[in-house]
Amino acid sequence: MNHKLLVSGLLAVVFFSLASAQAQNNGGGSSGVDKNAAAATGTGAGAHFDQTLNEQVGSMRFIGKVVVAGGQLPWDPIPVVVFGISASSRESEGVRSARDPKHVDPSQFVGCKVSAILEGFASTAVTIMNGGIMDSPDLGTITLSQDARATGSVVSTTIATAQPEALKELEKAQADEMNKSFGSAKKHLQKAVSIDPKIAEAWYHLGKLEEKDKPQEALEAFKKSAACDPKYIPPYEHIASLAATQQRWQDVADAANHALELNPAGTPQIWYFSAVGNYNIGANGLAETSALNALAMDPNHLAAPKTEDQLAVILAKRGAYAEALEHLRHYLVYASAGPEADLVKQQIAQLEKVLPKSAK
Repeated sequence: MNHKLLVSGLLAVVFFSLASAQAQNNGGGSSGVDKNAAAATGTGAGAHFDQTLNEQVGSMRFIGKVVVAGGQLPWDPIPVVVFGISASSRESEGVRSARDPKHVDPSQFVGCKVSAILEGFASTAVTIMNGGIMDSPDLGTITLSQDARATGSVVSTTIATAQPEALKELEKAQADEMNKSFGSAKKHLQKAVSIDPKIAEAWYHLGKLEEKDKPQEALEAFKKSAACDPKYIPPYEHIASLAATQQRWQDVADAANHALELNPAGTPQIWYFSAVGNYNIGANGLAETSALNALAMDPNHLAAPKTEDQLAVILAKRGAYAEALEHLRHYLVYASAGPEADLVKQQIAQLEKVLPKSAK
């Protein structure tokens, strides 16, 4: 059975700092345009993406579709990620435009692969091809198939045995959340768990709504969700995150490790929390492996942006100062300005004092 899902309406890859195009000049709308000349010069309607994107401002959007094969669709949205933005690896990614140190040349998106992340599923990938500017922006279809290694699920088995009245409240909550009526959604979820306290998904979504303003109540809701259905994957990331804010490192490691037992492929966030938790309980080897896995899955630092900083700390702990320094310098490129960036600069300065000049 195939289920189709449009993520936020459309799977979208947005290119920032693009559009206003040279492609609109030189009589681009004329039927007499020489497409070969356009491709060669980077101007006109026949120009290729990699020749014109860097001359543009605004945005360009690629669209596509995510198809989930088998099982039920999760309530949460399915994120998509772009891999391979930096064609020349970390070094070129760190040498950004002098105009903007965090700028990535849009032409670097050409040839990148786009895939989806859903716990317990494996994703196909589509490639952003170097077509003409006037070509269709549709990238095609990404297919998610159940991962044979995964023993957990993003849809709880408690749904099948839930009381009908409780399911009605859950459906109303979902509709409210989709419409951003969070207060009403919370009331419906509270009513759902009062009717049937064994619905794991109701506890999970109640925890999400309370996470910002009532973190302790949210943590208890996530724990109840996990207790109702130990193979329901979504609560564990949130348990790890909230435990980390309380510096309960064993709880962080336990939650992340359990999530990885249910879904060995993991997600960038789960691998990151595995790195944080295991480092703080002294399991440095496991922490380093987890950080490397998170970084490999999230090369653009969107899902777990602090991974590289954590990896640097782990490397410095085992005396790999040169590697740690490299990761800190790279992390500084995209770290938030302010106290976060200032702390990284202090860490860099400390390592530069430890390393001999020849190793810097």
